[in-house]
Amino acid sequence: MSTETVKKPSVLFVCVHNAGRSQMAAAFLTALADGRIEVRSAGSQPADKVNPAAVEAMAELGIDMSAEIPKILTTEAVKESDVVITMGCGDECPYFPGKRYEDWVLEDPAGQGIEAVRPIRDEIRTRIEGLIESLTPAAK
Repeated sequence: MSTETVKKPSVLFVCVHNAGRSQMAAAFLTALADGRIEVRSAGSQPADKVNPAAVEAMAELGIDMSAEIPKILTTEAVKESDVVITMGCGDECPYFPGKRYEDWVLEDPAGQGIEAVRPIRDEIRTRIEGLIESLTPAAK
C-alpha cells in the first residue's frame, strides 16, 4: 500500500436555481468519474425542487436524480473546490485566486419539456467527458 495520498480533484457546478444544468452535470460527473472526483453543485437562488424534465432526461440514461435537492451556493463550497464551473450565474459566484473557473454557456432547461432538455443533457455529457479527461490521469 502506498503511503502517498493523492487528493481527489473537486468540482463545483453552479447555476442560478441548481435545478437543471448544474444538477445534470453533477449527476453525470458522479456517474462517469468512478469516484475519482469529488462533486458538488449549488445555486445562487436555489429552486424548491429539481426540474422534473431534467430528472426524466437523466433517467432515460439510467441516472437517477430524483432524490436531489437544490442547494444554496456558499463561499465555503467555492473555497473547497479545485474547479468551479458556472452555468449562467454570471458574477454571483465568489472568486478565489488559484482556482480553475469555466463558464459553460448552456440553454436553461427551466420550463422546457423533455424534447428541449435532451440536447442540453447531451451537451453537458460531452463537456463532462472532457472535464474528466482533463482532471484524471489516464489509467494505463
